Amino acid sequence: MMKYVITAMLLVGIAVGFANGGAAEVSASIISSGEDTIALAITLAGIICLWSGVMSVAKEAGIIGLLSKAFAPVLSKLFKGLDVKGKAFGYITLNIISNMLGMGNASTPFGLMAMKELEKEEHSGDTATPNMILFVIMNTASLQLLPATMAALRLKHGSVTPLDVLPAVWLTSIGALTVAILAAKLFQSLKKPTDKVV
Repeated sequence: MMKYVITAMLLVGIAVGFANGGAAEVSASIISSGEDTIALAITLAGIICLWSGVMSVAKEAGIIGLLSKAFAPVLSKLFKGLDVKGKAFGYITLNIISNMLGMGNASTPFGLMAMKELEKEEHSGDTATPNMILFVIMNTASLQLLPATMAALRLKHGSVTPLDVLPAVWLTSIGALTVAILAAKLFQSLKKPTDKVV
């Protein structure tokens, strides 16, 4: 659905630009935005490669296993009935840790693998389980202790102190995550046992 909305917005914007006599500005904007997009993609690719490598090394070194054990008491209470020694729990932990470090898109592969393993472990079929819903919500409203990707982008665009927004990031991410978890648990408690979430 969103692809149609974005395409429509793009076409309407171009049409309005041409209709107002701004054909030159529209053309220049298309060219410059294309250059900016490629530059941003290269920057983000470097960040994603770096953090993916760091997480792979940490996993092989056993650091992720230690962190999983540290997170287990809290996460096991949130993700009811999930095996803390299973693959799904491990990938959930990796995703949460990478989000806490502000890796952004670098945490996406862990999220996708977590959902696949949740589907296997909980035999969900085409129905989203409460643990799946909670994981998606926690992934979206993630706690960020060190927003590395945002800091790298701010530094690239000339910020002298790219991490001076840390207090605001901590406050908003903690608030968003708390509200998201409470809302998920509330709606889950209101759901009838026969209800299905597709």
